[in-house]
Amino acid sequence: MLSTLSQCEFSMGKTLLVYDMNLREMENYEKIYKEIECSIAGAHEKIAECKKQILQAKRIRKNRQEYDALAKVIQHHPDRHETLKELEALGKELEHLSHIKESVEDKLELRRKQFHVLLSTIHELQQTLENDEKLSEVEEAQDASMETDPKP
Repeated sequence: MLSTLSQCEFSMGKTLLVYDMNLREMENYEKIYKEIECSIAGAHEKIAECKKQILQAKRIRKNRQEYDALAKVIQHHPDRHETLKELEALGKELEHLSHIKESVEDKLELRRKQFHVLLSTIHELQQTLENDEKLSEVEEAQDASMETDPKP
């Protein structure tokens, strides 16, 4: 009976030890489970942060591409200094051409006036010649009538 009792005590002791061991293992598993949960939460946070970084990197890349496209367009145009020089040169040329235009217009007006004077002179000369012709005809007619009329 002692041996049975001793075996029962031994079994009980063994069972208690197994129970304690199972409790410690449970605690250990819970600790590992919490660590894994923390690691998963940390991984989720890192993933969210990485997603934000990816979005920011995409935006930066897009901005750089737009910047490069604009830079290429801008490079096709002359810079401000050259444009101002061209504008100044064109302004001077325009002013010079305006003076030439005024000069040509003045000259044209002078030629018109001279042509008008010439036409007036020609017209007056024609009238004078016509008057002289009529006067000559009248004188000839008078001379002819005097020759045909006997003298008294």
